[in-house]
Amino acid sequence: MAKTLAKTPKPLRFVGIIPARFASTRFPGKPLVNIAGKTMIERVYEQVSKALADVYVATDDKRIFDAVLAFGGKAIMTSDKHRSGTDRCYEAFSKLEEWYDVVINVQGDEPFIQPEQIAELQRCFEEPETQIATLAKKITEKDGLGFLQNQNNPKLVVNKQNEALYFSRSVIPYRRSAEPENWILLHPYLKHVGIYAYRADVLRELTLLEQSPLEIAESLEQLRWLENGYRIKVGFTDVETIGIDTPEDLEKVKEMFA
Repeated sequence: MAKTLAKTPKPLRFVGIIPARFASTRFPGKPLVNIAGKTMIERVYEQVSKALADVYVATDDKRIFDAVLAFGGKAIMTSDKHRSGTDRCYEAFSKLEEWYDVVINVQGDEPFIQPEQIAELQRCFEEPETQIATLAKKITEKDGLGFLQNQNNPKLVVNKQNEALYFSRSVIPYRRSAEPENWILLHPYLKHVGIYAYRADVLRELTLLEQSPLEIAESLEQLRWLENGYRIKVGFTDVETIGIDTPEDLEKVKEMFA
């Protein structure tokens, strides 16, 4: 009787998509600002390209589209009606001629994103049941209580399988039996790092969901996914990424490059 050979699982194909819009409320034109001789979108693109062979910028603005082509990158024009970067990612993905199993969504204002962070997201999909993946970083005593309590630093808690239970702008968990200045010493608090990866079929489903009560309350899109029963695998990083939300943030980043 002939022996049946086990099939080797087909390697997953990953694509990086960087949503970038010109009309930011707090910082218009942010993707095209100059950082030490290169636009921000070029610096993000270069970092993502160190980890992924296929990378695209998804934009609704011709100026950004042209700038990406000018430095040799790949870009896709998308609608200016999207509610989120996730929606923009899916439109760009749907326009690709090739199929990919997993889409990695990297924010266009993260010039310090590191290849090892993207590799950590990819490892999350070694588990076949992973639907969505994101990253977390431990908050340390060096960060301080002010960092922990800052509503602009979303926090998360995970279960024993390293799947997200909840994300919040508030401190979670609340240490009822301890003084706030001791919280970081008593619990491994986690900061959410806003980079996502989705299986392609799940990404499509996410774009069809209506806004949810928790999402509206916290202004955190990922809560919509949790409320609708999706599971979010969490990888861990010790790299501190620095997003640029305001002109003041930009000046700090320029100093770091200098």
